[in-house]
Amino acid sequence: MGIFQRLMKNKELIPLAFFICAAATGASSFALYALKKTDVVIDRKRNPEPWETVDPTQPQKLLTINQEWKPVEELQRVRKATR
Repeated sequence: MGIFQRLMKNKELIPLAFFICAAATGASSFALYALKKTDVVIDRKRNPEPWETVDPTQPQKLLTINQEWKPVEELQRVRKATR
């Protein structure tokens, strides 16, 4: 028996099938939307520009082997002048 024949035989399953199809459509459309997005912003309202809060004296690599981190002198002078 096909799906439509079963739905016509048991009419109480029609709302259930409708909600399942709506949920599957919504999940699929959100998955496609998420795949098309190129930027990753977790909280746009409280921190719209997260790169401004990065400390330039700290290395931002996941793994650093035998590297000494030295701050750039020109950036330090600019930072002091803007405060």
